[in-house]
Formats: sequence, C-alpha cells, structure tokens
Amino acid sequence: MFELKYHTPFEWTEGVLADFDTFLQDHAAAEKKASGMAMSMLSHYPDRRKLVRAMTDLALEEMIHFKQVLKLLMERDVSLGNDQKDPYIKQIRAVFRNGRDEFLMDRLLVAGVIEARGHERFSLVAEALPPGKEKEFYVAIAKSEEKHKNLFVELAYEYFDKQEVDARLEEILIAEAEICKNIPFTAALH
Repeated sequence: MFELKYHTPFEWTEGVLADFDTFLQDHAAAEKKASGMAMSMLSHYPDRRKLVRAMTDLALEEMIHFKQVLKLLMERDVSLGNDQKDPYIKQIRAVFRNGRDEFLMDRLLVAGVIEARGHERFSLVAEALPPGKEKEFYVAIAKSEEKHKNLFVELAYEYFDKQEVDARLEEILIAEAEICKNIPFTAALH
C-alpha cells in the first residue's frame, strides 16, 4: 500500500544478532505497548465502530505476540526487563497535529508507519537468523506487521478523504525517514 522512505541497512541486523537477548526484551516491550495503544484508541473513539472492532482484534493479537516473545525469553532464561523510553516513538509522535480529526488521522497513519517499520526490521531479523523456531517466528511476525500497516491506512481511508490521507501519509513518511537516519543503531526494534 505504501513504501518507507528509509531502508534499514544490514548493519542494524548485525547489532541485533550480537545482543539478541536485549532485542527480545525490547520486542516484548514493543508488543505490550502496541496492545496498549490499540486499547487506548478504541477507548478514545468508541463512536467509530470499525475502529473499535479492529483495535479490539489488534490488542488481542499484540498480546499473543507478547506472550510468544515472553516464551522465547523464558526459554533463554532471560528476564522480561524494564520498559525503556523509545526515542523513535517519542520523535514520531511529535508529528501529531491538534484537532480531533487531524489527531485521529495522524494517529492512524503514524501507527501504520510504525507497523511498516516493524515489518521491515522483523523481516531483516528473520532473514539473518539461522533455520529454526526463532526464524519461523520472525517470518510470521513480519507478515503480521505488514497486515497491521495496511489496516491503519484502510481505517484512515474509512474516516477521511483519500487524497488528504495520501498527502498526510507522504509527509509522515518523510518525517519518519529523517528520524530513522538520525537514531543510532542498538539491539532494539527502533
């Protein structure tokens, strides 16, 4: 449906594999936060029935992903870890505009871009992992993120003019590319 403007280099993947336990801790936190974001959206927009249904399903799916990552952590005898502030999320949230409709549109589109970034990076992890359970898991997670990316844009089209959505999505994609260029690589999703 749309393409990211910045493509993560393989160098990022090398850092993830060098400290995979830390990456798994960050991934677990990201899934937990994604579920919370979906719950927040359905709570803030109870009058948007399609959004409520979609966010209910998404919240459950993200919690299942959290449980799956938690299982990988436990198998590696690694604790869950403390949630860390995510500089990427903090910076991309700064693009939100004021106004009920503008804020909702931006929230949907930013969520779609975040899911697209997750799809890209989980695909890189899946590609780099040796054959086995973890590789299969990251192939599945990447596919899921791709569906989510499209879901958020489809919801934006449901509630707003397509041309306005496309124009705003382009602006957000440009801003997100700049954010990614300037954040140092760590063993984290973003």
